[in-house]
Amino acid sequence: MAAAVKLRTDYSALDLRRLAAASKHANQSRRLLSLAAVLDGMDREQAARIGGMDRQTLRDWVHRFNQQGPDGLRDIRSKGPPPRLSKEQLAELAEIVETGPDRAVHGVVRWRRIDLKKVVEERFGVDYHERTIGKILTALGFSHISARPRHPGQDPKVMEEFKKNFARTLNAHVGHLPKGQRIEVWFQDEARIGQKNGIVRQWARRGTRPRQPADQRYENAYLFGAICPARGVGAALALPYIGTDAMQMHLDEISTMVARGAHAVLLLDRAGWHTTGMLTVPKNVTLIFLPSRSPELNPVEQIWQYLRSNWLSNRVFETYTDIVDAACDAWRRLVDSPDVITSIGMRDWAHIGQK
Repeated sequence: MAAAVKLRTDYSALDLRRLAAASKHANQSRRLLSLAAVLDGMDREQAARIGGMDRQTLRDWVHRFNQQGPDGLRDIRSKGPPPRLSKEQLAELAEIVETGPDRAVHGVVRWRRIDLKKVVEERFGVDYHERTIGKILTALGFSHISARPRHPGQDPKVMEEFKKNFARTLNAHVGHLPKGQRIEVWFQDEARIGQKNGIVRQWARRGTRPRQPADQRYENAYLFGAICPARGVGAALALPYIGTDAMQMHLDEISTMVARGAHAVLLLDRAGWHTTGMLTVPKNVTLIFLPSRSPELNPVEQIWQYLRSNWLSNRVFETYTDIVDAACDAWRRLVDSPDVITSIGMRDWAHIGQK
């Protein structure tokens, strides 16, 4: 039998037990206790059992301890095989995904994992499984999500210019007000709530597809909503129709929710019932119209999504009254959570100095 390997002598048994008690690595603690037992003079076979190992394994850890000290008793995690795609190639793949496919070249209108598998193989000479392509996309920060509709006539430059110059636009609209008057920024929009309702995603067992009711009738109401993100408040009306008269009622409702002594600047889209000269705008409200085809600038769009995903979707409404009740209940739940309104509605470009 080979002679027992001597332990280094710069650590005492007490030192090793203290290190074992302080260690956050269970396996390192077990090995330290076994070595402490060896220093106490215990038979090495019995000392090995303390750490849940055999004598030969204890011998191997003694060598590691002698060479590297207590840190050498930690598990060495395998780094796995080297990546098959370099950082530069991964960056190029990310750009390919963000750019999207060319239908004439790739024959598809959106990337699937099988398509990207082919692209990676052709461009980089690496053959991955589809599942691995999915893991790579996740590691690069991508997720498989639904795209948001975009009007083909939308001009991103116009939207950026509007945000960049909003402070100047605001000053131009409120320049007639007394100096120092408090200004509140509000956003307004309308949503149709009806029997032909939406179905949202939900958690379910893999391999199943849950069923939810989907009505095919067309009774609906319109929810006029406005929020002041800085204050976390809102003003809404559920009405049977949409148009100038309905908008007038909503403007009057908003004016009652403006803080006393403040003036509201209401940002809204260019729908006909918003821009008509037949509206009588309350004295404590000023309208500022968003660029055409730019719903991304209006956070009330996200408010509608929040209401639908939490309280309005996956439901069937038997009557018009049920629709109105559901819309009103959803809005009341929203205004009962001012932090949610602020979280969804605050925009850096519109709330300079109001955070």
